[in-house]
Amino acid sequence: MPYQDLRAFLTELKNAGELVEIARPVSPRYDIARALARTSAVQGPALLFTQTGTDFPLVAGVYGNRRLALKAFEATEQTIHDRVLNGIGEPVGPVDFKGTAPCQEVVLTGDSIDVTKLPVPIYSPKDGGPYITAGIVVSENPESGIPDIGNYRFQVHGPRELGVFSAPNHRFGKNMAHAVAMGKELHGAVAIGVDPLTMFSCQVQSSDATNDWFVAGGLRGAPVELVKAVSNDLKVPAWAEIVIEFVVDTKTQKMEGPLGEYTGYYTPASPKPVARITAITHRRNAIFQGLLTGKPITENHVLKQIPFETSILRQLQAQFPTLSDISINSSGGVQTYVVIAMKPRYEGEARQAILATMAGNLHPKWVIAVDPDIDIRNAAEVEWAQSFRVKPSQDVFVVDRTAAAPLDPYTDGGYSSSVGIDATKPFGEEFPEVSEVAGWKDFPLPELDAAIRK
Repeated sequence: MPYQDLRAFLTELKNAGELVEIARPVSPRYDIARALARTSAVQGPALLFTQTGTDFPLVAGVYGNRRLALKAFEATEQTIHDRVLNGIGEPVGPVDFKGTAPCQEVVLTGDSIDVTKLPVPIYSPKDGGPYITAGIVVSENPESGIPDIGNYRFQVHGPRELGVFSAPNHRFGKNMAHAVAMGKELHGAVAIGVDPLTMFSCQVQSSDATNDWFVAGGLRGAPVELVKAVSNDLKVPAWAEIVIEFVVDTKTQKMEGPLGEYTGYYTPASPKPVARITAITHRRNAIFQGLLTGKPITENHVLKQIPFETSILRQLQAQFPTLSDISINSSGGVQTYVVIAMKPRYEGEARQAILATMAGNLHPKWVIAVDPDIDIRNAAEVEWAQSFRVKPSQDVFVVDRTAAAPLDPYTDGGYSSSVGIDATKPFGEEFPEVSEVAGWKDFPLPELDAAIRK
């Protein structure tokens, strides 16, 4: 059974020793980010801050490393891609929640609205202000009515006002553009603190015609329970901790940013539309969720990695069936550095797979193909393949004027270039046998296991 809500997952983390409670005052201004950076650096546990200077505790680092992400999926490295592929392939539609939804146990409207009472962190010294980074944004295409859920940032401008950021290629950005073209208002909601697989479903690569609630239900293997919002007609996750309802004011723009983004660099401030808050609803004893973003590796990168990898793997395997695995490295922002494992069926197929990866919507700068015997998540093994299975003059190539990754600080007028490295063994040629210690992975050594646990 999937985790019903964030609280169920936090209970699991606590029981597994993967959630540490910080029971002393910690300021949302920089200090929470400092604590998250420390646990992220050692792939440590999630952190629950109970004294934030507000009425709300804050939890973050919930998906701060791949170990925690796999726990959210109830999967292992060996089963994770099949787990996600099966979920995407078997969508499950949402259902309406009966009765008073947990997310609407407390309803704030009118003069009661004040988003500054939430412990919204300021993460980096030059950030433009406090940022909601872990919310999923619910909106609809104003023409088709198809709902979208995505993870987009919001800057807190004041008690009833948020700064909106969404790239034009994001569905939320497209929905805003459609609304402007049609002369309509775009309503939305930010759901904070949802169940793990609804959170991960926001990162699955899908078409604009996809109803994302079906994707979330497929990953969960059970329907997402939804309830009508208080101030608009959108449906929001019934078990969310907090829901902020808003209407986008595209005619009024304020400076939004800077923010330390997934690239590890600040995005500069620029005029952006304003979201005017129309209601805030939340559970009793609601838990605010934060999410650190910035120089890799942070929770932002871990959250994207598994859905991105599985989505792109599904697309590539349709053309290259012997392509067995893909790693979209966090060090490249889960965007610019990709390693694929495959057994080429013919001369040049690895290069074709590299080019197909470059042509996808990731826009990577580096794509490396290796044989399946290489652990693609082990940098030393990938570098070993590059060192001894590559002739640079014939196996390394550059494709110029490729599309740039979003927010890449170093591009050439909106485009970039990409490097392909074929580090598979030469096709059809004899190659030396790998020297390997037989059976070492299964060799019993309890003394070593005990030392590692310490």
